[in-house]
Amino acid sequence: MDIRQKIEQLDIKSLATPRNGLFLIFAAVAFVAAYMPITALRASGRSEYYSHIPLIPLVSLYLLLIRRKQIAACAVYAVRCGIPVLAAALALFGAGQLWAAALDKNNFASLIAFSVLVFVHGGFILTYGLKAYRIALFPLLFLLFMIPIPSAVMDGIIYLLQAGSTEFTNLLFWISGVPYMRDGFVFHLPQVSVEVAKQCSGIRSSLALFITALLAGHLFLKTWWKVAILAAAAVLIAMFKNGIRIITLSLLGNYVDVRILESSLHREGGIPFFIVALLLLAPVLFFLRKTEKEKHV
Repeated sequence: MDIRQKIEQLDIKSLATPRNGLFLIFAAVAFVAAYMPITALRASGRSEYYSHIPLIPLVSLYLLLIRRKQIAACAVYAVRCGIPVLAAALALFGAGQLWAAALDKNNFASLIAFSVLVFVHGGFILTYGLKAYRIALFPLLFLLFMIPIPSAVMDGIIYLLQAGSTEFTNLLFWISGVPYMRDGFVFHLPQVSVEVAKQCSGIRSSLALFITALLAGHLFLKTWWKVAILAAAAVLIAMFKNGIRIITLSLLGNYVDVRILESSLHREGGIPFFIVALLLLAPVLFFLRKTEKEKHV
């Protein structure tokens, strides 16, 4: 059954229950609490890393909707389990407000968004119970991608992507036979020198590819370790894709026109290479899915 058929089968009236209404109240409170800190990231210089955030709750909502019958079948109020989680969320939110002056906008948004996520989980547990929570665990954990990554962690991820992209670029230059010299993150060609800077890490497209891999793995694979393999493959493919982009722009700048390195193709041409990454990821998913089908034959 495809996504369109599942959406068409949704009975909106069946969703209008007091239990669902209570959870929507929890979700609405969470949204209001997280809105200002996350939107304030626009002035922090890091908002460009989080263009995916508005899509995350929509995906989680869809995943919850396709599990609504299983959730409803075992739903019970679990006040004793939900209240401690909600209390922990409020404590985290209070700590965020207390430490706001000591945190930059990114880390403040991270802490507040994390407290809000805990609040949503606590609201779900209180409203539907632990058994239903286990059924809804992936959609609720998927909301983790709404949390801005703490600055130190983000810097580490960017460096990892930068270093990996540099190694793939070096490999591609070597395969191409083009004369070059490497000095750390810098490649010297006959006419130009190109640095694989932090901006070349492809953090946005890499995050999008990683999220896509996890979602595809959850929907199409049955074993967690195969989902982990797909996610790891997405990271390597993201680095390889960055290497393809870097060597393409470098060769065009060296042999066609050096102005290409400062053109919109350099600054905004990531979409074609992201499509290449998706095309490279697809056979990995197909192979992993095929092994599962063969195992169950």
